[in-house]
Amino acid sequence: MKIVAIAFRYLWSRPLAAALNLLLLALGLASITFVWITSEQLDRAFDRDLAGIDVVVGAKGSPLQLILAGVFHIDVPPGNIPLAAVQEMQKDPRVAQLIPISLGDTFRGFRIVGTSPAYAAHYGAELAQGALWTKAMQTLVGAQVAKYTGLAVGNTFYGSHGLGGGGHIHGDFPYTVTGVLAPCGCVLDRLVLTATESVWKVHEKATALDDEDQKILEQEREITLALITYKSPLAAVTFPRFINTTTEMQAAAPAVEITRLLRMVGVGTDVLRGFGAVLLLTAALSVFIALWNAVRERRADLAMLRMLGASPYKVAGLVLVEALLLAAMATALGLLCGHLLAQLVGSWLQAERSLPLTGWIWLPSEWWVLLLGGVVATLAAALPAWEAYRLDVTTLLNHR
Repeated sequence: MKIVAIAFRYLWSRPLAAALNLLLLALGLASITFVWITSEQLDRAFDRDLAGIDVVVGAKGSPLQLILAGVFHIDVPPGNIPLAAVQEMQKDPRVAQLIPISLGDTFRGFRIVGTSPAYAAHYGAELAQGALWTKAMQTLVGAQVAKYTGLAVGNTFYGSHGLGGGGHIHGDFPYTVTGVLAPCGCVLDRLVLTATESVWKVHEKATALDDEDQKILEQEREITLALITYKSPLAAVTFPRFINTTTEMQAAAPAVEITRLLRMVGVGTDVLRGFGAVLLLTAALSVFIALWNAVRERRADLAMLRMLGASPYKVAGLVLVEALLLAAMATALGLLCGHLLAQLVGSWLQAERSLPLTGWIWLPSEWWVLLLGGVVATLAAALPAWEAYRLDVTTLLNHR
């Protein structure tokens, strides 16, 4: 304990140098912590939301845009596809399950999704209260929607046109909440689910001029896209090619597109990791120089400690403990900053009704941050500690 107390006083005897070393080391560890927290959570979100979806079929355009819009609901879909074509796909012997998705409206930024009960069942969603819809204009609201809008069973609300918010309100077509979903940690938490017929009813009634016009619209009905599960792995070879070459639609494989997305995002995370590594290297060099100079400046003090009975190991340990104290403070600060930054980004994503991200979690991989801080400090202190260990008290006193 005496060594720790002396090391702490030595550390802060030069506050500016100590503060600079603390900042550099903390920033490097914070960068690495932030990358680990965000990348692991996003990987989990992608895996969870993509589970069981083999292909997404929608309008021609960007396949990645189709995946982001149809699976994660964080982009605008490229267009609509005919209902008749979807019904034909459903009869395809290669298709085990087809879940229709119809988009177009929102409620306070949360998307209203026209679909079938199979969509909620696909993610194993459970009801916190109420029941599933039984007819058009009834809705299930996700846990996050209920939390931020206050919607409960029996409430009514109106959708706003468009996915970006700010569109006109469909004031003649109220939705009624029949159920609230329990939190599932999946995309359903931030969606309002209703029957596909609800979407048709709202938009057809708003545009039809008369009964004849209404019949024409019913014959030309469309949905936004379809989430499809194959009956066998062999379908992954033939089905997308069939859709892309023989129809006006496109088939996008989520696994392929998300791998491409993660490869692009990975460049940014690699840059951030590299930035953290450079900061750690700079911090290590700075700590090394500071300790090396400190040992030279404190030769008289260290010699006095030797004369008072301190062994060479204790003198060397004093230098090492000083570095480890700095590493402990920097690690704590770095972890805190990394988590705060992740929470800040998560709050921004939440405001955008995007992917879930939080900084208030602890990942097993973060134990490596603690180890990393200690290793950097130990390496930086190795030569100064050896110099202190080799200190020749007799020579130093004779020289003085």
